[in-house]
Amino acid sequence: SSAASDVYKRQIEGRAVERRLFLFLLVLGTAYLHVLFHRIHQQNCAEVYDMERNQNYVELWGVAAGEPVFSHENHTRRFDKFPLQVERLSGQNDVPVIVASEALLRVCPVEEGQSLRIVGQLRSFNNKSGHGNRLVITVFAQSIEPGDGSYFNRILLSGALCKKPVLRRTPLGRSICDVILAVNRHYGRADYLPCIAWGQTAVQIAGMDVGERLALEGRVQSRTYTKLLESGSEERTAFEVSIMQLLDEEETEETALL
Repeated sequence: SSAASDVYKRQIEGRAVERRLFLFLLVLGTAYLHVLFHRIHQQNCAEVYDMERNQNYVELWGVAAGEPVFSHENHTRRFDKFPLQVERLSGQNDVPVIVASEALLRVCPVEEGQSLRIVGQLRSFNNKSGHGNRLVITVFAQSIEPGDGSYFNRILLSGALCKKPVLRRTPLGRSICDVILAVNRHYGRADYLPCIAWGQTAVQIAGMDVGERLALEGRVQSRTYTKLLESGSEERTAFEVSIMQLLDEEETEETALL
């Protein structure tokens, strides 16, 4: 009976040690997870902050210059595209291409000649088909509403210069600067958007280096040009951002809310 009692005591003590070890490991594991989650949270906050510093806001009022047609499919979601005619004060027209999900177009159907108000982002796509422009620029619609017949064209961007700005002059001596601005999206990709500045703004941007941040307000501009090919010539349309003024990055966020 004495031996049995000793065995029983050892079993009780062993279970007590196991419980203490279990509680110790539980506390240690909880502390480790707390530190791990805290570091992940800090990293995510830093990434979100960096993404939020990249502003991409487009607002266009114009008239649909064509019916929506199929554009592409992404993760089983179908997207259509259509041209939007936006008249300038000079009477010339810019005709950016609008890309919208079929789900959005079911909510607000688009017909040729319809007045529309579109809010979204300017997007870029590398065309590797060998046909048409190598860099495809479109406006990704996030909302579509009926318009009132008026015209409006504004874009707010902030990002980083990914190429050294190129300064040139027109035959009349006016300064022009070509820029490629890299603007991050929230899920890791980036859009590479061609921009053009004039006059003193062009000279100011030309003095910047690759990697420097740039915030601006402008308009989405389209222009036609003739591309010489082996088979002859082809008329194409290029899209770019015409820079109206430079902004502080805080201004692009505040202006987008107006």
